[in-house]
Amino acid sequence: MRKNFFTSKALLSNRLTKVFQDFIRSSRAVGIMLLCCTAVSLLLANMHSSAYRVFWHQPLNIHLPGGHLPHTWLLWVNDGLMVLFFFLVGLEIKRELWEGELASFKRSILPIGAAMGGMLVPATIYLIFNYHTSYHHGWGIPMATDIAFSLGILSLLGKRIPNSLKIFLTALAIIDDLGAILVIAIFYTEEIHFLYLSAALLMVLIMIGLNLMRVKRIGIYVLPSLILWYCMLNSGVHATIAGVLAAFSIPLSVFEKLEKALHVPVNFIVLPVFALANTAIEIPAGVGHELFSSLGWGIMLGLLLGKPLGIFLSSYLLVKTKLAHLPSLVKWRHIVGVGILAGIGFTMSIFITMLAFDIDYWQLIAKLSIMIGSLASGLIGYFYLRYNGPSIQSKK
Repeated sequence: MRKNFFTSKALLSNRLTKVFQDFIRSSRAVGIMLLCCTAVSLLLANMHSSAYRVFWHQPLNIHLPGGHLPHTWLLWVNDGLMVLFFFLVGLEIKRELWEGELASFKRSILPIGAAMGGMLVPATIYLIFNYHTSYHHGWGIPMATDIAFSLGILSLLGKRIPNSLKIFLTALAIIDDLGAILVIAIFYTEEIHFLYLSAALLMVLIMIGLNLMRVKRIGIYVLPSLILWYCMLNSGVHATIAGVLAAFSIPLSVFEKLEKALHVPVNFIVLPVFALANTAIEIPAGVGHELFSSLGWGIMLGLLLGKPLGIFLSSYLLVKTKLAHLPSLVKWRHIVGVGILAGIGFTMSIFITMLAFDIDYWQLIAKLSIMIGSLASGLIGYFYLRYNGPSIQSKK
């Protein structure tokens, strides 16, 4: 019997580590909480009082010589708290690259190829609608996948789908996050301050040096990480990249402990606060027709159509050319379903929106389009897999 992406049910079970199982189980709770926070935020933002919206943009007069800190509560969330989220993402990426599903070419080629297709096709669809418009800078918005939401919905299906599909979606979403991080670092950086960037690089080298010296005490890495964040904040490169760089610089041996420690605060504090802050938007009368502008169509179709199309076509090409194999018990209908769920952009797409557009009204249209596209992807993906997803294993 040939070895493919996954070789046996026992091996699959072993690969689902306790940390990963905890992540899968709590993803549905995270998704529900994010939905509730979004609903509450939209409700408060559209009440007669503007106090809720004003709060997030309240100026904070914090000045440092030669540099700056975030100057509103919204920026503290996006540039500060979200660093912890990107740090956790960085830990996941490094762990998968070193000892997980992305550790070898044979196992990683399918999720890598699928993720690349799932980024390129949505961006292309967006640019078809917006290449000659003022919105063209937002091409990165429909590329992103919200890993918490997508896995949360997949976990609702329980034994209707094979475990290998959950692992495939996780690997795909991690690569997708890495792609989003690279897009943010390369394409959404306007001005570089090389002095701060050099200082940030020095902090990374110091942490790598500590790692090579086998220093495993987490506390030793805290101060260099904070300095790294401050330098990245003032360098022109988005501050959240500091979280990824710090994650890649610390010892692999402490990853499981850190993931357990950060899992609850990131998923149940950082992401809900992010949702509250970034969906505090007033929906003006008559905004509906703007959703069907080139900006709205580019985002909604990029998420709802581009994601599944890109993921399926890339996977099909890799399998038919024998460069990769489908995971154990996974059928093509599963790949279609996962592609639809990957269209849930939500947090990452909103995050990129805040970097892509400076005009509040454009941000409003983009955020509403993301919510509609993500909600449609989630509902369609769930019901599609519910009625088309049962594996041979689950039917038995």
